[in-house]
Amino acid sequence: MAKDSSHEVPGTGTHRVVVIVDENSNPFELGCASEVFGLRRPEIGRDLYDFRLCSPEPRTLMRDGFFTLTGVAGLKAADTADTLIVPNRPDIEVPRRPAVLDAVRRAHARGARLVGFCSGAFTLAEAGVLDGRRATAHWQWADAFRARFPAVRLEADVLFVDDGDILTAAGSAAALDLGLHVVRRDHGAEIANFVSRRLVFAAHRDGGQRQFVERPVPELPDESLAPVLAWAQARLDTPLTVSGLAARAAVSPATLHRRFQAQLGTTPLAWLTGERLALACRLIERGESRVEVVARRSGLGGAANLRRLMRRETGLTPSEYKRRFGSGVK
Repeated sequence: MAKDSSHEVPGTGTHRVVVIVDENSNPFELGCASEVFGLRRPEIGRDLYDFRLCSPEPRTLMRDGFFTLTGVAGLKAADTADTLIVPNRPDIEVPRRPAVLDAVRRAHARGARLVGFCSGAFTLAEAGVLDGRRATAHWQWADAFRARFPAVRLEADVLFVDDGDILTAAGSAAALDLGLHVVRRDHGAEIANFVSRRLVFAAHRDGGQRQFVERPVPELPDESLAPVLAWAQARLDTPLTVSGLAARAAVSPATLHRRFQAQLGTTPLAWLTGERLALACRLIERGESRVEVVARRSGLGGAANLRRLMRRETGLTPSEYKRRFGSGVK
């Protein structure tokens, strides 16, 4: 969850998300942005964002000539964005168009939120808005990025980086992770879960790129953590320990720890705490205002522990979280 909520969705009007599509842009990330930010949400009962595409040219040839994009707004539409998603292209050594870089700089100067998917970090860095800031990019390009943009604090082992008003995602599928993170940051965990269920995609994936670099798939299919994860998720309000999870999985605690690190990129205890905190957020969003009840039903113990974890992970106290995301304001 986001620790920095400085760029909030305005209380009136609909937050506008604009995607700049440039020559040789990747269709997959464009599709991710359209799915997360552009679709109507009848299951929610309202639209979350005003979404539009723009391009510096009337006809834009997509990556490897897959297709030509036409019928979208001109680049001036970027000047109306509350959130601007910048172009991502596989030709990382080719300079971006000056007009595109100027649009990114203008958006940053007026306080818009900037998002880069995959190689989009190169666009942001080339525009000069990432100097001294945290960012990530696809692990294959980490060395090239560091050599070209030494002033940027690249974090190559994570799925995405939220640096407040600038957010970047790693490989292509991480665009979905970051997109859902933005929805969760703007609208809360419950709405993000609605969106993730429609996508048939996990609302939050622990871990980072390293799990994909070192071992793309588990060596043994029967080592999947799915059964024990599902079992634990159904019992978050009960006492659960790492030893208990290991016993359920019929392995030693040390083996369970290794499997969590290999498959999820995190520890059993950190995963369990994250799941309980997500449940606590959903309970608050659904109207439960008694902090002690939320803490007990989510398995977090007492009110003090809940307050500490929520402040650490969301930047908000339970009461502040309720005011922002509770059912009374939906």
